[in-house]
Amino acid sequence: MSLISSAGLITRTMTPPPLAAVPAHFQTFLAFDYGQKRTGVAVGNRLTKTATPQATLVAEGDKRFALVQQRIQEWGPDALVVGVPFHPDGAAHENTLRARKFARQLNGRFGLSVFEVDERYSTTEAHSQGAQDADAASACIILEQFLRSLP
Repeated sequence: MSLISSAGLITRTMTPPPLAAVPAHFQTFLAFDYGQKRTGVAVGNRLTKTATPQATLVAEGDKRFALVQQRIQEWGPDALVVGVPFHPDGAAHENTLRARKFARQLNGRFGLSVFEVDERYSTTEAHSQGAQDADAASACIILEQFLRSLP
């Protein structure tokens, strides 16, 4: 879908594709709220459809992936979930592309399935809930949204 902005520019709205069928044997998930310097983390499972925030990763580049690897070894998830941000109207922006790149890198480095979730307003919701670590709380919100979408 194309929209014409107030500046007369044509923009495309990009929403994540519908969730691909998540195999029933995928039970444990590790979720990420990607940020350039801080990445929130949460772990959850399909049975309870709940998630628990974990300590936020404060690292960039390869250091970030080393910390992700530690979390994967610790929790042994069946798949990963990445929150992908969009403008309120559904349009993509720079962070949309960054989060999607991060998702592709996770898949390539760790060989796990990665599912993308529209994470609009997750950080706002985390702040409104009084979260001490808004990044981890946002990852938790993203993961619970994903888990509720599963049959």
